[in-house]
Amino acid sequence: MPAPAYLEKTNATTIHAALRLDSNVAAFDMGGAVRSGVGALVAAVRSRDTVLVVASDIRGGLPTSADEQATGDSAAALLIGDDGAAGDASGGAGGAVIAEYLGGASISEEFIDRWKLPGDDRSKAWEEKFGETKYLPLGDQAWNAALKNAGVEADQVARLIVTGPHTRAVRALAGRLSMGTKNAKDSVVDDLAGSVGQTGTAHPGLLLSATLEAAEAGQVIALVSAVDGVDVLLFRVTDAIAGYRAARPVAAQIANAADLPYGKYLSWRDVVKLEPPRRPEPDRISASVASRNDDWKLAFVASRDRSSGALHMPPARVSRDGGAIDDMEDAPMSEVIGTVAAFTIDRIAYSPSPPIVFAVVDFDGGGRLPVELCDVDAASVKVGDRVEMTFRRLFTADGIHNYFWKARPAR
Repeated sequence: MPAPAYLEKTNATTIHAALRLDSNVAAFDMGGAVRSGVGALVAAVRSRDTVLVVASDIRGGLPTSADEQATGDSAAALLIGDDGAAGDASGGAGGAVIAEYLGGASISEEFIDRWKLPGDDRSKAWEEKFGETKYLPLGDQAWNAALKNAGVEADQVARLIVTGPHTRAVRALAGRLSMGTKNAKDSVVDDLAGSVGQTGTAHPGLLLSATLEAAEAGQVIALVSAVDGVDVLLFRVTDAIAGYRAARPVAAQIANAADLPYGKYLSWRDVVKLEPPRRPEPDRISASVASRNDDWKLAFVASRDRSSGALHMPPARVSRDGGAIDDMEDAPMSEVIGTVAAFTIDRIAYSPSPPIVFAVVDFDGGGRLPVELCDVDAASVKVGDRVEMTFRRLFTADGIHNYFWKARPAR
């Protein structure tokens, strides 16, 4: 991730905590370059372990620049493992893989294409024709090597994903490689440039996820990533795809997108400074208090009284129903849908995205909690709205990010 939340501190541990993974599950960052995302995927498919690859990126450029218009922000997660071993991210039962890795190849070469110095607020790029002359022969070399390593002929490839931040080179490479594939140019997957934009580190995972969501059993998918060299990975979709249903399909997320006012976008990117509400900014959180409440704060785990079934949010030692002490079991709530029972719109309290919409949410199966709503138009919120939980940053103080859970419309 070229734009991580922290330097020095490992960012992957926050995801580790939010997913409630066992402490013996290693968490590492692979950041600093756009190629980091596909690099992590290459390392995972070559590993014998079950690996969760999470790639995220925030792209942009100077106001009104081509980079600002052509780029976007996204995150993608891919679970890599063997049949019966992968399971879900929380340690659930294993299942069949939906795409089998057949093989691939990576070709690297040092040349100046796109770069950014630490502390810079934008990346810079060399003249496009130069990049095209470098990427096309590298792409041919990686493509041919990958097909040979995987034992696959080009005309067996049904879906071709070509991605990279160099638009001209990617377009030319897609046209060249597609000519030998099963359906020629019809095999080339939409790179989502018109709806999402080029999202750098996360884009290979994003496009692979979107392609798998619409794939059919037996199809061979080729993922080609052109950045500081070319990486090619080949997958065959298995029969298990028939039972696969993405919780939040990429196509559905795009269809449910909402417009973001340009002024608010510039404010969120710290390009312009808006006058904040005339209220004190929040203090930094306590590391020691946060550490004692990791399961609640980061994984959104409540407690349920074993004897009465009473749900406590936040977790409690003493049950409000019967008074039992220390007789609780964990009650994970991050995937539970809720209903807005009441709400208020606060235009005075400090927020990086005013106004704040607070709602009292009744969760299916029990439990009530006041939470902040996000991804909503304050004027359209109403009692009875259905919401789902999402892990977000509340604010940053003294360089420490305060992460917790907010509610957003369940679409």
